[in-house]
Amino acid sequence: MTKPVLDHMGETKLALGPLGDRPGAAEGDDWLSGIDETGIAWLALDRQGHSVNTISQSVLRGLADHLDRFEQDMPKAVVIRSAKMTGFAAGADITALGDMSDEGAADLLKQGHDVLDRLAALDCPTICVTHGAALGAGFELALACDWRIAVEGASFGFPEVKLGLHPGLGGSFRLPALIDPTEAMTLMLTGKSAHTAKAKSLGIADVVCPERHVAAAIAAIVAGDVRRDGAGLVSHAFKLGPARAFAARKMRARTAEQAPPEQYPAPYALIDLWEEHGDDPGAMQQAEIASFAHLLTSETSRNLRRVFFLRQGLKDKARGDDGIAHVHVVGAGSMGGEIAAWAALKGKSVTLGDVESDPLAAAMKRAREICGDKHLNRAETRDVLDRLVPDPQGYGIERADLVIEAAPEQLELKRRIFADLGVRMKPDAILASNTSSLPLTELADQVTRPDHFAGLHFFNPVSRLELVEVVAHAGTAKPVMDRLAAFCGAIDRLPVRLRDYPGFLVNRALTPYLMEAMVLMDEGIAKDVIDRAAIDFGMPMGPVALADQVGLDICLHVSESLKANLDKPMPDISAALREKVEAGETGKKAGRGFYDWSEGTPHPEPRAEGPDGLADRLILPMLDACVECLRKDVVGDPDEVDAALVFATGFAPFRGGPMHYARSRGLSEVASKLSELAERHGPRFTPDAGWSGFG
Repeated sequence: MTKPVLDHMGETKLALGPLGDRPGAAEGDDWLSGIDETGIAWLALDRQGHSVNTISQSVLRGLADHLDRFEQDMPKAVVIRSAKMTGFAAGADITALGDMSDEGAADLLKQGHDVLDRLAALDCPTICVTHGAALGAGFELALACDWRIAVEGASFGFPEVKLGLHPGLGGSFRLPALIDPTEAMTLMLTGKSAHTAKAKSLGIADVVCPERHVAAAIAAIVAGDVRRDGAGLVSHAFKLGPARAFAARKMRARTAEQAPPEQYPAPYALIDLWEEHGDDPGAMQQAEIASFAHLLTSETSRNLRRVFFLRQGLKDKARGDDGIAHVHVVGAGSMGGEIAAWAALKGKSVTLGDVESDPLAAAMKRAREICGDKHLNRAETRDVLDRLVPDPQGYGIERADLVIEAAPEQLELKRRIFADLGVRMKPDAILASNTSSLPLTELADQVTRPDHFAGLHFFNPVSRLELVEVVAHAGTAKPVMDRLAAFCGAIDRLPVRLRDYPGFLVNRALTPYLMEAMVLMDEGIAKDVIDRAAIDFGMPMGPVALADQVGLDICLHVSESLKANLDKPMPDISAALREKVEAGETGKKAGRGFYDWSEGTPHPEPRAEGPDGLADRLILPMLDACVECLRKDVVGDPDEVDAALVFATGFAPFRGGPMHYARSRGLSEVASKLSELAERHGPRFTPDAGWSGFG
């Protein structure tokens, strides 16, 4: 059965051969099929009830049914592609992976391998046409075909490492057999994607073309008019065990710089597979199945999959119509410029205002860089820049549905800005402040419509950090919060809704971590030792380096604000921190802070060992602050706390988030440890009253 393809992109339609003009697919059937007039069979993946294709057991069973038919009556060729405009396939069904974590996982994996092996052995040309992303199991489906056509903008990748896994449906042996094995291993070990041009240069894609030329590319392949290079000398060299062993040692060393084996075992398991079985695809296949099944049961994979679902939970809370077509951003500094660029990249019309011309010019330059980082082509970049208009006079204010204030953290300056905006904004427009430390209640006093005012706190860089704190003061209307959350969803960011509180959630939790590091330096402990303790715990960057990256002036301002506004004692403000700020050594943006940034990101010594309990002095105050925010109803639930800290600060993802870590370690044990620290170092460590009620 087949069904017509809906046109979701104006004049753009997917080339689906005989599938584009036939009615209805059977309910529950994930594949559309048909034979065109030349004898080519077409299969289009279209998972029922899903906006994005994933590879599930039902998808593989359906593919097996079609292979039964082809093996009985061989077509001239088989074309496989997606019927969804959203892309080819986003990998395996992550929900189903949890069901596979018990006994029998290896059997289920073997069944999937058998189906893809049958596809690979089919006695006619098999051609996979990909548009959008072909990830994980979707990429493995493409690799099981003889040929791959990439529609411009397509990408290929194995993100399984981000779930504590490695490829499990043949990717570990099919990709190294297709391209340079070291390039294949790099893709699998990093989880990065190869976009169109790189996919072609690596040899993943045989043809790259626009959608309108797909049919011609298929005809050329079937006619034998498309040539490709065979395996090179590098590929042949790695059939030898000593060559693989040498390369594997280098891979382990590079991987260890980012992911210690005790925290992230999957990449090391993959390296072991390749080193031992890289010359024997059959043995590699069996070892891949066993290794994948074992990794599914690991604590790391369970926690990383938990993080995946935390992201999905925030996305679900961002659904809805935001009613925001035009955004005006006040302030073209690093934050305001990135907010404006990102909103324009995601389709919003944006005007960007500033009293100075230089920040506006820098913001436009940064917008072009972001487009390049996100692999937009020249036409797409032009469209983004057309939507982003420098507006030094603020003409866009009067027609904006949302005005985002991103001026420096000065209360009186913001109040003056709000007074001007109040007489220029549309009556029903929303005003949001990107403040990270100033109380919204104090700012709301200067706003014309307090019910249409809230916090919209992005994290820098906006183009990389997904979380946005959507903060309500006492007078914010709920529909305004709903629209702001939906706005975050519309620009592909993750909103967490909060109540106004000093530091909101993330800075309330992060500041004690950063300030305790300053106290430790005042006590004579080297910054490398402090940062190494945090990195060994699983943080992506140590607190001293992070303070430099955030900006020491901002850290000082936030810590002073929290110290003045919180009931809980905060660490004393470090004299060294004040001295750095007064000297203008404010961190990365100045080229120097506690570290010298002139030669790139600093890395602490790998063997920097500190006193016992150093990680607890840094990490446990973060957990305590999170419990405080839960007790005071600043945030809705522990899952939102975990999501916010993982996606805004990079809190050790393999631990599942701070609250999940506290549960895993034992709530009473964490509270007891805080009490011990309080006895030794003072009341800033006294466990919050919320520990007794948190469970």
